[in-house]
Amino acid sequence: MGLGVLNPKHDEHVPGTSFVLDDASRPDHSIDIDTRLKYDRSGKVPVILVPQPSDDPNDPLNWPLWRRDLILSILSIVSVIASALSPLLAANTLTLSLYFERDFTQMALLTGYHLLGVGVAGFFFVASARVWGKRHLFLLGTILIIISSAWGGASGHSYKSLLWARVVQGIGLAPFEALVNAAVGDLYFVHERGKRMALTNMALFGGAFFTPILVGKITYTLGWQWSFYFIAIFTGALLPFVFFFVPETAFRRAEHLNTDFTGEGRLEGRSRPDPAWEKSRPENSTKQGSPNGSVPTSLDKHHSDTEIRNLNSQRPVPAKVSYARSLLPFNGRKTDDNFFKLVLRPFPLFFHPAILWACLIQGTMIGWTVFIGVVLAAIYLGPPLFFNEVTTGYMYTGVSPCLNHPLVSTNRDEAFVGAVLGFLLAGFLADWSTNLMIRRNKGVYEPEFRIVLVVAQLITGCIGLYGFGITSNNLPQYGWFLPDFFFAWEVMGMVIGAVASALYIVDAHREIAVEAFTCLLIFKNIFSFGLTWSAYDWLVQAGVLETFMVIASIQVVICCLSIPMYIFGKRNRSFMQRHDLLKLTHLW
Repeated sequence: MGLGVLNPKHDEHVPGTSFVLDDASRPDHSIDIDTRLKYDRSGKVPVILVPQPSDDPNDPLNWPLWRRDLILSILSIVSVIASALSPLLAANTLTLSLYFERDFTQMALLTGYHLLGVGVAGFFFVASARVWGKRHLFLLGTILIIISSAWGGASGHSYKSLLWARVVQGIGLAPFEALVNAAVGDLYFVHERGKRMALTNMALFGGAFFTPILVGKITYTLGWQWSFYFIAIFTGALLPFVFFFVPETAFRRAEHLNTDFTGEGRLEGRSRPDPAWEKSRPENSTKQGSPNGSVPTSLDKHHSDTEIRNLNSQRPVPAKVSYARSLLPFNGRKTDDNFFKLVLRPFPLFFHPAILWACLIQGTMIGWTVFIGVVLAAIYLGPPLFFNEVTTGYMYTGVSPCLNHPLVSTNRDEAFVGAVLGFLLAGFLADWSTNLMIRRNKGVYEPEFRIVLVVAQLITGCIGLYGFGITSNNLPQYGWFLPDFFFAWEVMGMVIGAVASALYIVDAHREIAVEAFTCLLIFKNIFSFGLTWSAYDWLVQAGVLETFMVIASIQVVICCLSIPMYIFGKRNRSFMQRHDLLKLTHLW
């Protein structure tokens, strides 16, 4: 048992468990180097690269780190704009209700059907990503966002036209929600993923909280249509960057290189000490490897990228694909599986305990955030505050919601600040806590170490939900600041939970990560759709206080499910390896 994670009763390697660090407590001359494996030697202790990169220059794991980070940065920037689509109408509820002469529920459904479009499209897009890779979907999603946003702005007084534009916007958003986190698994080794996963989740979720203030101000000065037009303009400006600088990240890697699946690189599989390590240490040599090539190439202090030259290999190294060819939307099949089987794969995975846990940890918190966004205008439009679309929009950011409001006149921290703080906290804790636990576990990494992040979600998110409900129920006493302050805490918990669940899925079940992220996408969007359908009625019938006490208590129970998931997670991985749901249903 490693740090409370129970080992399975069957004596076999469990996918996800991997040997990452040599024991830092041993003297340098006793460090064992397995000549079959490749290492990151940029630090004092060599880190085994998990998964192992191939010798193919087209393998994304062999690309320079600056290139991989550039790709992820572009996808993250586009994701910020794409994630702005969901809350695009949050600050405009009253304006659009009067413009289209519809009630609040029908206005909420403009967001609800948009989320439904995301969920339904996810089935087909993820299957397509499995077969043909992710690049064509990132391009398609970007183009659909441009077209649908221009369409939404030009919809005039037609509610039906705007509704369908919102659905297509959801379809355009789907590739980014479903695949950007999975791309982190394509581009980075296990020990490089923590901060990057926090960045992508910040882009996908945190960026949405900066949208309403811009939308509120744009609506007030230019009209609500321009909130759609600006999305089209900025996404159009990013399309060339996606086309020219985001190549295909999916790669067909030989099975034996997936050491997190096969168990290569475990402590018991390591070979005798190799004296060549002394010659190849960064402080003793600027080049990697020994003269006889017995030590695989890895990182040194002067290189931030992973250069791989397997000097022992007798196999011909594939030619590097030309830049012109890399611009094609497709570069061959990534699997021989049937497309329609792949479409059906997510369904049985909802019965996978780890994936169901991830859906609950991430999806419910996102749903509560959407719920708050939907009812925010209803709470604040009436007495005693009488907010309009501009002041309601300010509730999402670090700017005072009413700079000229008679009740308040100072700047405060709000939801966007909560998202940023959640990103920073998750990024720090994801790497720090995991590395600490790996060292205490004698260099063995268990994906369950990622679940520890949920403690921070429990503290921040549940404080936020309870606090928002209590203070919003009595605005004359508490004013606007305290509800907004607790909204920031709730958003912080949402971001931390999204990072924790995404990291666990990628590290524990990377072979089905794409399908798992589809499950997350479907669950959170259908759950959020259901909340938008009944949000106003629920609020009117039960009241603000009772509603949020129920919501917060549900979230506490969901967070507590992480305790058995942490303890029995490895046993679950072992069980699901021996009783593969996809193989049992003939979908693998």
